[in-house]
Amino acid sequence: MPLLMKKSTRRTIIIGHDLAAAVVAFPVSVLLRLGDAALSMPTPALVQAWGIFVAVAVAVIGMSRLDRLSWRYASIDDGLQIARVSIITNLILLLVLFVLFRAELIPRSVVLINMFVFAALLAGPRLIYRAYRDGRIAALLERGTHWRIPIVIVGAGDHAEAFYRQMLRDPQARYRVTAIIDDDPSRIGTTIRGVRVYGPLDQLPDIVGKLARRGARPERLVLTADYASATRMGDILKMASDLGLRLDRIPAATVVRTHKSAQLEVQPVDVEDLLTRPQTHLDTAQMKRLLAGKRVAITGAGGSIGSELARQIAAFGPALLVLLEQSEYNLYEIDRVLNDEFPAVAREAHMCDVRNADRVDTLFARTQPDVVFHAAALKHVPLLESQPSEAVLTNVLGTRIVADACVRHGARVMVLISTDKASNPVSIMGATKRLAEAYAQALDLEQRAKAGGTRFVTVRFGNVLGSAGSVVPLFQKQLASGGPLTVTDPDMVRYFMTIREAVKLVLFASAREPGEAESAGSIVVLDMGEPVRIIDMARQMIRLARLEPDVDIAIKIIGTRPGERLAEPLFDQREQHLEAGHPGLLLARPQTAALHDLNTAIDDLVAKASAGQQCDCRRALETLVSLRAPAHDA
Repeated sequence: MPLLMKKSTRRTIIIGHDLAAAVVAFPVSVLLRLGDAALSMPTPALVQAWGIFVAVAVAVIGMSRLDRLSWRYASIDDGLQIARVSIITNLILLLVLFVLFRAELIPRSVVLINMFVFAALLAGPRLIYRAYRDGRIAALLERGTHWRIPIVIVGAGDHAEAFYRQMLRDPQARYRVTAIIDDDPSRIGTTIRGVRVYGPLDQLPDIVGKLARRGARPERLVLTADYASATRMGDILKMASDLGLRLDRIPAATVVRTHKSAQLEVQPVDVEDLLTRPQTHLDTAQMKRLLAGKRVAITGAGGSIGSELARQIAAFGPALLVLLEQSEYNLYEIDRVLNDEFPAVAREAHMCDVRNADRVDTLFARTQPDVVFHAAALKHVPLLESQPSEAVLTNVLGTRIVADACVRHGARVMVLISTDKASNPVSIMGATKRLAEAYAQALDLEQRAKAGGTRFVTVRFGNVLGSAGSVVPLFQKQLASGGPLTVTDPDMVRYFMTIREAVKLVLFASAREPGEAESAGSIVVLDMGEPVRIIDMARQMIRLARLEPDVDIAIKIIGTRPGERLAEPLFDQREQHLEAGHPGLLLARPQTAALHDLNTAIDDLVAKASAGQQCDCRRALETLVSLRAPAHDA
C-alpha cells in the first residue's frame, strides 16, 4: 500500500507539473513576442486563445501519457516525445485560431515561440532532475576540489561514456577525468560530457604535457575494452611507463552498468590483458547439446586445465560430473569450488591415478560417462628428461587405460588434451604426448567404422597463462622477491592463451560435428595467434609492477634447459593441414600406425618403464614417435 501511495503521489506531481507548464507557456510566449504591447491586445481574444491552448495541451498530454515517462531516466527519446506533444498542441491551436479569428488578432509567431517555450517547460525540470540524480549538479559544485585522482581514458566509445556517467553519479568517486584519447579522427576534438577528446594515441606524451601545463597532469592511464584487447597493449604499457603513469583498465561493461556501491574502481592491467586477443564467436548451443544432461568425467580434474573444464562444464548442467584426480588437495579444492558455485550439479570426487587400470575401469563401470575429458598428464619438460619411465606410465599408459575404458563402457566421446610439444617432439614429455595422440587417433579410426563407436577428439594447444609450472607464476614470484627474472634465451618464443579461452575452445572443438573434408584421426589445433617472446613478457610484467626493466629489476639469461627448444610449432612438418570451418580452430592429420602395431609397441615400452629402464625407455620412444604407416583414407 505505501508503494502504491508513493507511485500515485508521484504521478499526481507529474500531472500537476505538466498542467502548470501548459498554463504558463502561452502567456510567456505572448510576452516574449509582444512585450509591453501585449497590454493593448484584446483581452477576450487572449483569454480565449489561452484557454484553448490549455485545453488542447491537456488532451494531447493525456493521450501521449507523459506521466509515464520516468524523470529519473529522462532520455533523448523522452525529449523527442515532448517535442511532438508541443508541436501537435501548437498546430491544433493555430488551426483553431485561424477558424475563430482568421489568425489576425494574435500574431502567428506567438504560436511558433510557444512551441519552444512549452517544450522547454515540459523538458527542463525533467533534465534538471535527471542531472541531480546523476550527481552532476554536485559535481559542478565540487569542481574546485582536487582530492580525486586525475585520469586519462583511452577510447571514446560507449564503454568510456558509460563508465564516466556512472562516475558522475557517484559523489564519492575517486577519479577525475581530465581528458579522453582516441585514434578515430571523427572523435578527436569532440567532447563527452564536457571532457575533450584528444588524439591520436601516438601523441600521448604531448597530450600529457599539455594537461600538465594546465595543472591537470594525469596519474593514471585507463583503457576501455576496445584498447584493453588491442594488439598495441605492449606499446601502450611502454608509453605509460615512460611517462610515469599507472596503467589500469575500466571494468567490464556489465560491471559498470550494474554497479551500485559508492566505489567504482578501475582495475589494474595484468599479463592476461597484454596477451588477450579478440574473442571468436562460439556456438554454445553445440556445447550444450554435448554436455547438458549428460554424465561427464574429467581426469586430472584438479589441475589447471582440468579444474577450468570442471567449472565451465558445470555451467551447462550435466546430469553428473565425475572428478578423477590423484592429488588429494587438488581434488578437495575443485570439489569445494564446485560446491560453492554449482551446488545443484550432481558430482562425485574420486582419488584416482590413471595408471591404475582396475580403479579407472571400476569407476567407469559404475558412473557410465557419456563424455570423458582426459587432462591428466605429466607436463614439466626438464623434470621428465631424467625420468622418462614416469612420463611413459602416466602420459602413454594412462591415456591408453582411459581410452580403452571409454570404448569398453560405451562413452560417446573422449577428448584428449594434448600440447604443441607433441609436434616434431624433441623432449620426453613431447614424445609421450605424441604417442598418446597416435593411440587416440588409431582408436578413432577403428571406432568410426563401428555403429555407435566412441569418437576420439584430440585437441592440441600451446601454453596457458597461469597454469601450474608456467612462466607467468614463476615471474610473479621472482618479482615479489625483487628479481632477477630468469629467461632461458632472448630468442625463445611461446604461444600463449588464457586458461578460460583455451577451455572454451576445447569444449567447442569437442562438440562440433566433423566436416566432410575432415577425416577420422584428425587433430584439432587451437589457433593461438602470434607467438610471444618470453623476454618481452618479462619486460612487460616488470612494467606492470611500475618498475623499469634492467634498472629496477634485472633480467638474467640462464640458457635452455634439458628438453627445451626456442620455438614450439603447433604443426608437425609431416602433418597434412585441413580446413576446420571455424576461425578459432585448425586441423592436422598426421600419419599414424595401425592400432595393433601401436599396442604391441606400447606394451614393450610400458614393460621397460615399469622396470625403471630409463635409457631403454628413451630409445624406444625415439623409435615409436617416428613410427609411421601409409596415410589412411577415411
